[in-house]
Amino acid sequence: MRWFERYFEFDKYGTDMRTEMLAGVTTFMTMAYILFVNPAILSDAIGKEAFDSLVAVTALAAGFATILMGLYAKKPFALAPGMGLNAYFAYSVVLGMGYDWKVALAAVFVEGIIFIILSVTKVRSAIIHAIPLSQKYAVGAGIGLFLTLIGLNNIGLLTAFVQDGVLKFTGLNTTALASKQILLFFFGLFLTAVLIARRIKGALLISIVTTSILGWITGTAPWPEQLFSTPDISYTFMKMDLQGLLNVGALGVIFAFFMVDFFDTLGTVTGLSAKAGFITRDGKIPDAEKILLTDAVGTTVGAVLGTSTVTTYIESAAGIEEGGRTGMTALVTGFLFLAIGLFIAPLAQAIPAFATAPALVIVGYYMLSAIKEVDFSDPTEAIPAFLVLITIPYTYSIADGIGMGFISYTLLKVFSGRWKEIHPLMYILVLVFIAYFAYLGGVI
Repeated sequence: MRWFERYFEFDKYGTDMRTEMLAGVTTFMTMAYILFVNPAILSDAIGKEAFDSLVAVTALAAGFATILMGLYAKKPFALAPGMGLNAYFAYSVVLGMGYDWKVALAAVFVEGIIFIILSVTKVRSAIIHAIPLSQKYAVGAGIGLFLTLIGLNNIGLLTAFVQDGVLKFTGLNTTALASKQILLFFFGLFLTAVLIARRIKGALLISIVTTSILGWITGTAPWPEQLFSTPDISYTFMKMDLQGLLNVGALGVIFAFFMVDFFDTLGTVTGLSAKAGFITRDGKIPDAEKILLTDAVGTTVGAVLGTSTVTTYIESAAGIEEGGRTGMTALVTGFLFLAIGLFIAPLAQAIPAFATAPALVIVGYYMLSAIKEVDFSDPTEAIPAFLVLITIPYTYSIADGIGMGFISYTLLKVFSGRWKEIHPLMYILVLVFIAYFAYLGGVI
């Protein structure tokens, strides 16, 4: 115990082992829903037969990256396959664009390698300064709407389908409104909202488990045949198809994965550091490079295991609120992912869609809140942000949303006579997206 206290500098941060362990358990409780939700999303693209493997892979990726964060960066931040990025992987890249899931995994792997390189060079800071703040917020909010739409579509509340990578609406599915599944969905959504409003820790997990049990009791979903099993990751482990990336369209996929992961991580880490009191007087985050490098390594290892992009979770704020200030908090969270998550595949597979859909809607609500940071009094900032916000869900593509935002932002600034506000690197990014859209349109 004394070694841990010295290594994590408990005295410096005014904490103790009990506080750190309680904080680690709290963070795990708020994040554990990912063990059910991530496999449900990815298996839509990879195949239902991959579900058990995806549960174990999700736990392994989260456990490894979070433990690395604790031991290397010594921060109380937890990581797991990111919400939004898993949806982009499944519904945009694989089901929408038609890429094989092995090619999508290869794109995540390459994105992780790029992230690693940029995390140890000055290129990272150049990209950070190039992207307008309003665009960063808009992308996060747009992904929130994307997740909400997926949640509503997955339970059949909307009659919608994807054709040629574009979401087609045919309206509200009124015939399903009185079904047990929809009623239980609304129960789960209301329960989650009440728990969040009352500031109950682990609201999403409590809602998922409670709604599932009600579904099993009422016969709306079958009971799990067993609770635990031996983990098996053979279905997805080392299945990346790097050769499949050798075309312009795939380069656009890599770019979209990278952009969302990079700025989502940056925003999350900044917010968590502020909450924990880590940010210095001059606005710097101590050990920022170590944090970003951990995130990048987690993404690369996650792709090797067989899951979408691994990223730092804002839910880590729950553990920080409980007093977690050191890597010991992350260490506890990571070990819980390994100790519990690796063995619950049968239980996770029995969790019905109407129990996980409320979590997608609520996570969408959390992410949408970022749009309030956009200056709507400035049309050159607000209109491109709005275009991002609507393009991502309506096209079922994060990449299309980013491209629409970058291009419209640059054009508006230039034709408004405010071209000096544009970072030179933005022009290069805009050209990349114009080439990407030209390729998709068959022009090149």
